Amino acid sequence: MAVEPAVVDKLEFKKKNKSQMLRTIRLLAFSLAIFILGLGSGYFLRASGIALRFFPEGKPSITIVNRNSGPSEIDFSLFWEVWDKLHNEYLDLDKLDNAKMVYGAISGMTAAIGDPYTVFLPPTDNKRAKEDLDGAFEGVGIQLGFIERQLAVISPLEGHPAKAQGIRASDLILKIKDEAKEVDTDTQGMSLPEAVQIIRGKKGTPVTLTVLHEGADETVEITIVRDTIVVPSVELEFGRVEGSPDGEASGLWKADEAAGEIAWLRVFRFGDRTESQWDDAVGKILTAKRDRAGFKGVVLDLRNNPGGFLTGSVYLASEFIADGVIVSQQGKFSSSPFEVERNGKLIGLPLVVLINKGSASASEIVAGALRDRLGVKLVGETSFGKGTVQDAQDLRQGAGIHITTGRWLLPSGEWISDEGLTPDVLVELEEVGDEEFPEDSRKDAQLEKAVEVLGEG
Repeated sequence: MAVEPAVVDKLEFKKKNKSQMLRTIRLLAFSLAIFILGLGSGYFLRASGIALRFFPEGKPSITIVNRNSGPSEIDFSLFWEVWDKLHNEYLDLDKLDNAKMVYGAISGMTAAIGDPYTVFLPPTDNKRAKEDLDGAFEGVGIQLGFIERQLAVISPLEGHPAKAQGIRASDLILKIKDEAKEVDTDTQGMSLPEAVQIIRGKKGTPVTLTVLHEGADETVEITIVRDTIVVPSVELEFGRVEGSPDGEASGLWKADEAAGEIAWLRVFRFGDRTESQWDDAVGKILTAKRDRAGFKGVVLDLRNNPGGFLTGSVYLASEFIADGVIVSQQGKFSSSPFEVERNGKLIGLPLVVLINKGSASASEIVAGALRDRLGVKLVGETSFGKGTVQDAQDLRQGAGIHITTGRWLLPSGEWISDEGLTPDVLVELEEVGDEEFPEDSRKDAQLEKAVEVLGEG
């Protein structure tokens, strides 16, 4: 049956109108999606400080512009070119560990700054750094740092393998050898985490360090067998310096927990356990002060203390200083003072501080604050001279980063970086074997002098 022309026109109009409506709806939906995506990506890019530029001619490329740090453009095309070449052309693909390659690239980026204390820590190294502050690990028992950008010993830990084998504070470590790890390398340009990773290892295994002692002309190789290293933060011992028959002090420290009139308070690090162990020691000192009529005071021993948490140094200094500034941190844009944070229990107690070339960072803050604010005498040797502050931050995947965020200044305004604190009374430490003396005694010329200065008031 034929259809009337008028009916055909109406049907065609309805079909065209429906089709146009569908196209319009699809166009609106597509436009809305692009608009939403544009808003989202635009927000993300603005929030992250990154702009992308596409160049369609030839091989596509991307230029990344970091808006957060200024107008300079960063072209990552060389990075990806090398990445692709390694994955496409390197002989042994099994050795290409993508995670390690990324960690290595980030480590190189921080190393390029030229500050040995600003470092990226892959997950294993970050865990190891935290173990350091907790005070338990397997290794040789040395604290590492840098002297004029050369890997060096800040301090050997008392009672552990490195010190027993003759490692000394300020030794330059020029080479590290570990046959089991198939490592035999010089340390030029080596970061702290890299050095720690090689030197530490399983208990009972050896590592050989080529060191240059301070003042020496020739290097020596010292092989050290690793052991379990458990480092307390704080130790307290009561005693006195024994007198010789002619009435002069002999330099022989005699431990006497029951009646000793001197509190020898040693702080080995500023870590996770420092404050609680410090509080225990302070409680015992207060008891001795109350119960012993001849109690003379405290020798605070910060020798071979490589530092740690800045907050720990403020906590300890607040034990002796009543109020005011302990240390100031000079940051990128401003300076922040750290003041006494609590009511100290040892305020007014006679005090002398021991330092040496192994005293660094937080221990220098405490010693410097006590000297500047209270006029406390420093006895021993010039300290290490680490005058910067690092902010330790955890990153994703268990990694971490230590960033130098400021310089720290003593209450006097002095910055001691690379110079150290000069003692009021200089005493070189005489190296003497403990085996020459009774088990509860030891000869320590620096400690003897500190006791003498304490008695002078």
